[in-house]
Amino acid sequence: MISGKLYINGQWVDSRSGNERKILNPFDASVIATVAEGDREDTRAAITAARRAFDESGWPQTPASERARLLFKLGDLIERDREELARLESLDTGKTVEESRWDMEDIEGIFRYFAGLADKDGGEIIASPNPDSTSMVIREPVGVCGQISPWNYPLLQASWKMAPALAAGCTIVMKPSEITPLTTLKVTELAEEAGFPAGVVNTVLGPGPEVGAELSENNDVDLISFTGGIATGKTIMRAATGNVKKVALELGGKNPNIIFDDADFDVAVDYALNGVFFHAGQICSAGARVMVQKGIHDRFVEALQGRMEKIVVGNGFDKKTQMGPLISAEHLAKVEGYVNIAKNEGAKLVLGGKRPDDAALENGYFYRPTLFTECENNMRIVQEEVFGPIITIEKFSTEEEVIKRANDTIYGLSAGFWTRDPDRIERVSKALRFGTVWANDFNVYFVQAPWGGYKQSGLGRELGKIGLEEYTEVKHIYRNHATQPFNWFGVDNE
Repeated sequence: MISGKLYINGQWVDSRSGNERKILNPFDASVIATVAEGDREDTRAAITAARRAFDESGWPQTPASERARLLFKLGDLIERDREELARLESLDTGKTVEESRWDMEDIEGIFRYFAGLADKDGGEIIASPNPDSTSMVIREPVGVCGQISPWNYPLLQASWKMAPALAAGCTIVMKPSEITPLTTLKVTELAEEAGFPAGVVNTVLGPGPEVGAELSENNDVDLISFTGGIATGKTIMRAATGNVKKVALELGGKNPNIIFDDADFDVAVDYALNGVFFHAGQICSAGARVMVQKGIHDRFVEALQGRMEKIVVGNGFDKKTQMGPLISAEHLAKVEGYVNIAKNEGAKLVLGGKRPDDAALENGYFYRPTLFTECENNMRIVQEEVFGPIITIEKFSTEEEVIKRANDTIYGLSAGFWTRDPDRIERVSKALRFGTVWANDFNVYFVQAPWGGYKQSGLGRELGKIGLEEYTEVKHIYRNHATQPFNWFGVDNE
């Protein structure tokens, strides 16, 4: 079993307070681990270690090829321990083990991708207006990075932050969600096995108001990267003003999935399901807001309802299970609250809207796949991120109408649409104000392409070459080769 301790300056240590936290399996609320619960003092110790490793121990000066070697090795170790990691992820989150296996394959690729980028940027020579001079633009590591990852994809989201930061030559203090720390602890063990120097990788467990707040406020942290909710993201932005640290935020979305009447009907129905019910809808890019053109609306709702009724809810380790539980009792209550709000606002409940009747699931945080129709743009169930297994259906008439309504949101993370018309694909792709737009697909991402959102979905981008650049500062180096002084003030040099 993994260590339940904190990892600071190359050592596994207990929290200084001695506090601990029990980690629960969302399937049945059983205790699967007990881990140390860190606080501000532990976090400051980790920041000090990361600061020393960056400023004094030579990690930023380590050849990029050596950083790449360590990252490649870490990717290999993740591949070696893929089954253990997938099992831990499913125990911790409740998702199906098959989903967790797919995550681990992605994670291996993420570390290898950024390992491959580590030594590819040697700087850029730019033209100088002055004779006898050279001018170069280079990228240098930003410094100490606080990295706060969420509970829905604990290790996948951590890897999006960890891999580019280490490839760039930064040092890191990772803070996983306090309720899903197990795979981040395991990958920290693998980083130690791979040979990363002491202080380069640090992991502190604990609640956001303690560990996360210290990372955001501390003047020795140069960058804070956070994935999670809007309210917390705004708090982090305010806290980061103390030393004007760089801020990278991915704050979720309310992502429209638009079905035009010329869509490939059966495929669009299938992807509407896939876009929501993986991990019980607990996905920042979930296509929970389905917008269907008037001509196919009734047929689409009927087909969707028929498919949703057959979704198998249960234990993530059962091969028959297609959807697991929600993450916690608190989150289950939040989802139930949104269902009540939707009913009160006039949305029509077609399916679900309650917990399963199966006695085998009564101790877990399960909720049935839920379908609402007759939804309007101004409803909270349409505008706010529910993060649960709920689809809302909106009816629209024209392309212009649906674009205007889809863009009428504080979010701008992702959107998808379905049509056979190539001209419409061109128009709608450009008109939708979202960081990622899918045409005739949904929830597709890969490490080579940047991920992030417009508006209140966040700041900056993860993945791709841009994801590496987030962890760098740009420096211009100018060198004057002239032998004669610049005699501006009329000094007699004879």
